[in-house]
Amino acid sequence: MKALTFNPSTDEFSIKQLNKPSPSATEVLVKVEACGLNPVDAKVRFWKSMIPDQMNDNWVVGLDVVGTIEEVGSEVSDWKVGDKVQYHGNMSKPHGGLAEYAIHESSSLIKCPEKFSVEEVAAMPCAGWTAWRALVDKLQVDHTDSLLVIGGSGGVGSLAVQIAKYALNCPNIIGVCSTDNVEFVRKMGAHHVIDYKTEDILEKVKEYTNQKGVTKALDAVGGDNDIIAANALAFEGQMVELVGTVRPKEYDNAFMKGLGFHQLSLGAGHGYDGGKTIVEAGKAFNKAWKAGKICIPQLQTISLEEAGDALVKILDKRTVGKIVVKM
Repeated sequence: MKALTFNPSTDEFSIKQLNKPSPSATEVLVKVEACGLNPVDAKVRFWKSMIPDQMNDNWVVGLDVVGTIEEVGSEVSDWKVGDKVQYHGNMSKPHGGLAEYAIHESSSLIKCPEKFSVEEVAAMPCAGWTAWRALVDKLQVDHTDSLLVIGGSGGVGSLAVQIAKYALNCPNIIGVCSTDNVEFVRKMGAHHVIDYKTEDILEKVKEYTNQKGVTKALDAVGGDNDIIAANALAFEGQMVELVGTVRPKEYDNAFMKGLGFHQLSLGAGHGYDGGKTIVEAGKAFNKAWKAGKICIPQLQTISLEEAGDALVKILDKRTVGKIVVKM
């Protein structure tokens, strides 16, 4: 089969011909139709040290997969050959979705929603389900909140803005992005958009919240943006950090303000609860999506041969919306 592989020695992606993988007793073999690209795939050079004994130069990344089951393991009873499925993969496993065939644990598969194209479905899991878990499970955003989304033009951020506005009825959503993406973030549903290149984020947050700060914040960028997100919070505000680890001692008056902090890694569910949290988020997100409360952000479809270069661009933070590989 044709696949895009990652070489941990050179940190380079290349197209190779590999043997079709075989599923274990609890896995399924999926003929891949589309695979979404995400920052976590592009950052494999940084997380490869987590699994040094397993990784070789035939490692295939690609977490967000849509395809048809071609073979089931001996212990799989809930799925059958021919079922069309969607899933968010396990980054510690070598047979990802940027290949003609992939394997995945049957316990964390979801039935592919029929209303949408395979490209749209493949674009959603990592970004959409992460945004859903951050806003619904962690922050519990509702109609009483004000929300700051740092990285409002990216995959997670653009969907978080939509979820907050159209599914959770948040009345004050403030997106942060670069100059070129201001109109895009506003189109996604943000009530206010801050251009971090030309405006002071904390000053603008004060302006948009009557000097109180936001009740909830989401950092989808990383770096020192967790400090900005925390310092933008009102008394007893809460934030979710998606990229790094929270650092309360670095934040302004975090103890006296009674701030609350959450961290979230969608894929961690594979290692701790068998993917239950991932599946629950996926089903809830798909329900809201099918109800018309969420729309696909800017979507670009590319070939497998173009995926390596696209991942480099994602790593350089030069993309907007979502990129999907169509097999």
